[in-house]
Amino acid sequence: MSVRPLLEVDGLEVAYGDVQVIWGISFTVAPGEIVTLIGPNGAGKTTTLRTISGLLSPKAGKIRFRGEDLSGRPAHEVVRRGVIQIPEGRKLWPRMTVEENLLLGAFAPRARGMAHEQLARVYALFPLLKGRRRQLAGTMSGGEQQMCAIGRGLMSEPELLMFDEPSLGLAPLLVDELFAKITDIAKQNVTILLVEQKVAHTLEIADRGYILETGRTVLSGTGKELRESEYVQRSYLGAE
Repeated sequence: MSVRPLLEVDGLEVAYGDVQVIWGISFTVAPGEIVTLIGPNGAGKTTTLRTISGLLSPKAGKIRFRGEDLSGRPAHEVVRRGVIQIPEGRKLWPRMTVEENLLLGAFAPRARGMAHEQLARVYALFPLLKGRRRQLAGTMSGGEQQMCAIGRGLMSEPELLMFDEPSLGLAPLLVDELFAKITDIAKQNVTILLVEQKVAHTLEIADRGYILETGRTVLSGTGKELRESEYVQRSYLGAE
């Protein structure tokens, strides 16, 4: 028996005013998977995540989560259902402490009652944050801030955690650590949708992936199939 997808994106079209940027893309994410969206800048990857998150409204198509239509729902309703996005650039509150930033991730009703348990979980995953819990978030390094942003996302008890360019601005050594942590999170029954420019790293951990170009899906397959694809090697891996 096949497993019903946790997330279904079907024929999604998105426009900014009169400029259409997503043209009928479709993909699925099954429970427990790491699925990646890969493509050049301007391909529509971030727009896709923002539309799933409820920050943008689709022009056409459907977004279903656990079979429920979320198309055009406001962001706070999407969060309440367990769909959380960790945005590009981290978007922390720099003049608040690490722990204050983390606790703000537990504002949704589904997470409030478990805030202390979730905080312990985050500190177990990122021990450095526990030692820095009273430090202002804006005074930490880029890698430390990324840990805090991921931790804040986990505080919401996500079923689906969406990452938008998590390695941006990180040193190579920290990139390896980041991808190891994403794998650890997936092992804790959190489904992952990952947008990332580090294609080789991404395809090493991804169960499946979709290549987006100019707002359209041009290729899809397992992580292994995409790694071995001549097109992916020529277009995306040769430059890394």
